[in-house]
Amino acid sequence: MLDWLTDNKLPLGKLSKIAFEWMKVNLKPLFDVMGTVMERLIDAILWVLQSPPPLVVIAAFLALTWYLQRSWKVVLFVALGFAFILNQGYWKPTTESLTLVLSSCVVCMGLGVPVGIWAAHRPKIYAALTPVLDLMQTLPTFVYLIPAIVFFGIGMVPGLIATVIFVLPAPIRMTQLGISSTPQPLLEAATAFGATKRQVLWKVELPYALPQIMVGLNQTIMLSLSMVVIAALVGANGLGVPVVRALNSVNTALGFESGLVIVVVAIMLDRMLRVTRK
Repeated sequence: MLDWLTDNKLPLGKLSKIAFEWMKVNLKPLFDVMGTVMERLIDAILWVLQSPPPLVVIAAFLALTWYLQRSWKVVLFVALGFAFILNQGYWKPTTESLTLVLSSCVVCMGLGVPVGIWAAHRPKIYAALTPVLDLMQTLPTFVYLIPAIVFFGIGMVPGLIATVIFVLPAPIRMTQLGISSTPQPLLEAATAFGATKRQVLWKVELPYALPQIMVGLNQTIMLSLSMVVIAALVGANGLGVPVVRALNSVNTALGFESGLVIVVVAIMLDRMLRVTRK
């Protein structure tokens, strides 16, 4: 019985190879456009973070933190975090990793929020999407790198593509949860006062779902930062490069140093963007 199963192995690997080769030949214009758009997005964010002096960029982050949190303690924490990064000499790798994170946030939130809203309004669509989202999050991330390299080459773009595939389910799930959990009395009251479907979405559902959407943004940031080391394996610059270098040379000091900087960046971004329902 076992020999029969082994001898009649399903050709999943061969079929996937054929599919990727077909996509590489027939969808090349689409991948070229995607690569160009993402490369320009990355270059734009990198220019914004690296062109001004570091203190100017830090001041902008502190101002954004104050605007979002209205807490001098959070602003002080973010300032100390940036001071630690400067002290360790990791400003340039940090800006490169922030570029990857911010780029993935733009793409994932730009796609995830609309898809989450759509799925919340159509439960059958969400039921069909759930296995796909599970596959995107459970398939080993190294598997994503293979087609990413084939389609987009080496550099930041394949790292961004792999990050988006891994991270995208988070904003979709959280947006769907927030929209679908809007209390029915609120929806009925809005409808009773003559609100259209668009007004219900913008005036009722989205404000109520904002904390969940922001949780999705936080998860997007955390998961993107977890991908910076993996993205470094395909040529993406950033804090993952010294981590990989430390692993290859068994350099404990370098590994903990760069790893701690990643942790500090993650905590700072989490504190900056944390939103609670009032």
